[in-house]
Amino acid sequence: MKILGINASPRGSKSQTLRLVRAVLDGAKDSGADTELVDLCKLDIEYCNACGTCFAEGRCIYEDDFEELYRKILDCDGLVLGSPNYFHTVTAQMKTMLDRMADTIHCQLLTGKYGCSAATAGSPNFEEVTDYLNKILVGFGANVVGQVGASPSLSGTMETAEKGAFALGQKLAEAIRDEKVYPDQEAIHQERREYFKVLVEMNKDIWTHEYEHWKRMG
Repeated sequence: MKILGINASPRGSKSQTLRLVRAVLDGAKDSGADTELVDLCKLDIEYCNACGTCFAEGRCIYEDDFEELYRKILDCDGLVLGSPNYFHTVTAQMKTMLDRMADTIHCQLLTGKYGCSAATAGSPNFEEVTDYLNKILVGFGANVVGQVGASPSLSGTMETAEKGAFALGQKLAEAIRDEKVYPDQEAIHQERREYFKVLVEMNKDIWTHEYEHWKRMG
């Protein structure tokens, strides 16, 4: 069982979001998972320019650090996304990574995987970020097990959140092991699969790679 944590805070070792992502991974490791932590801000990832090459050929025109990171994402069983709240949303680094994953949603490439989110905020608005990240994970086809967040400026919140993050990591590992089903999310996944099958079929002459993917999937 492989669980990958991605921290999108640019604050390095001072990052409070990093503390939460690490705690989630610690909980997962305690439940038997192999874990890996990626500092997204140390990677060189270009902006998506919406060229559509990934739709047509299944590859990106850019040769940068995203290629290796994406292989890790597709290879893992569980994914932990972490970001502080920057003006009501994720950091630019996280958004840049997500924008490079357009074919992931078209092909529902995280189907069968599990995920969760972690965030911090200067005010008690970390849920703006965790809700967004979990929506993205479900959109990619993953099963979301929960979220954790904190407002570090408020006394004691980080310590409480770290305990919750550890428990969330355990929950993530257990969901993977038990192949837990979430009926409400499965309904969304089914709707998304049907929608993208139709969308890709309509564009099969230009989205060749994605069309072949859905043909294989049936």
